[in-house]
Amino acid sequence: MTHKSFSGTAGTVFIVVTLLACCTLIVAPASAATKYLGGAPSFSAAVSGVNEFAPGEEALISILVKNSGLNLVKQLDQGTIDAEDLPNTAKFVTIGLASASNTVIVKTDPQMVGDIPGNGNDIIVQFKVKISTNATTKEYQLPLSLRYKYVRVINQEAAGTFEFTYNEVEETIPVTIRIKPQVKLEVIEAVPEGLSAGSQGYISLKIRNNGPENGEMASVKLLRNGHSPIIPTDSTLFIGSFPSGSIVECRYKVSVSKDAMNQTYPIDIAVTYTNREGTIVTSLPDTVGVFINAKTAFTVISAVPEVPGGTGRAIEILYRNDGMTTAYNAEARITPHSPITIPDNNAFLGDVEPGKTASARYEIQADADSESMVYSFDSNIRYRDALGNSHESDTIQVHIEVTPVVSGTPMIPGGLPALAGCIIAGIVICIAVLVYRKRMENR
Repeated sequence: MTHKSFSGTAGTVFIVVTLLACCTLIVAPASAATKYLGGAPSFSAAVSGVNEFAPGEEALISILVKNSGLNLVKQLDQGTIDAEDLPNTAKFVTIGLASASNTVIVKTDPQMVGDIPGNGNDIIVQFKVKISTNATTKEYQLPLSLRYKYVRVINQEAAGTFEFTYNEVEETIPVTIRIKPQVKLEVIEAVPEGLSAGSQGYISLKIRNNGPENGEMASVKLLRNGHSPIIPTDSTLFIGSFPSGSIVECRYKVSVSKDAMNQTYPIDIAVTYTNREGTIVTSLPDTVGVFINAKTAFTVISAVPEVPGGTGRAIEILYRNDGMTTAYNAEARITPHSPITIPDNNAFLGDVEPGKTASARYEIQADADSESMVYSFDSNIRYRDALGNSHESDTIQVHIEVTPVVSGTPMIPGGLPALAGCIIAGIVICIAVLVYRKRMENR
């Protein structure tokens, strides 16, 4: 009986030991964790796709950022679980693009892109940029900044516990873009010829190719700038070859709207040409200011003439040229109305320079029953500019005062009293008779 009891106890112990051994075999694989002791992120960057841009262009630059960092030292069977963050993983990455000059203006703020694992993993970020019109043909390096963290030390003091320590990194990687060579216009001189409101004239331009590109089969175009009153009539001039640094002279006919004032207005110039690759290209327009004269204005500066009712007389109206250009072959015209009659209402003034005056003579007749007061009459002046264009001034007011008739005094045309005229005529006749008699006595 004792032997049987011992055998039962031994069997039980054997079963327990066997189970523990099995448990040990089950747990053992979990303790074979991998631990990395060395490594760090390693970044490179380059433009993805097109990296050549034109001056004045607003572009979207795509940049490929790659993390080639490796984990250098690896330990097996360290601890019980694998670390979540590896040394070559860049965490909380922020990428920004900047420019060292005003040639390229970056319009996109830095971007948070999250984590970038190592071993060749990459990400593409895009930045909106504006290329200056003054950009020349060469390569520009844009600093790409990266800020991130990565694991420095992983300590495992207990079987299920990790302690991470991180490095904080800020680094800059240069990214290269290229600027396409182009013809760049510079207007050296813009001279208006006879340009005034409501007329036609010419603009003479002297233009230099300030760009590095040689333009072939080139045509210079004059373009209206927005709502500018300068409107090209002849808009295109073929100049042929336009080498870098060369200067050409162009002359264009333009018209000017009637509402232009005495001020400078913009006009645009561009050139279309064939570049070194055989492609037809139109340059960025250059804007230049051209001074325009307002419509010539005239002012009456003479005193208000008077004429007694029922009489006639000659009056002179003095006009002054208040404009900035000479009025050639000017002719004044006044429009009569009751109670004033003007048989010939046109008067030739000739050439009237700016600030100068010219006199117009009119024969007028006032009705006998006209009311004594100052009357207003419309007047205008027709003239030609330096290019022979015909113009008509705005309406100019001419004032004439009709005065009361002197009571009991007969009136004759011309404005002299009849009695005074008769007396003068009698005196003349008497003198003639006396002279005649004296000559007869001397015979």
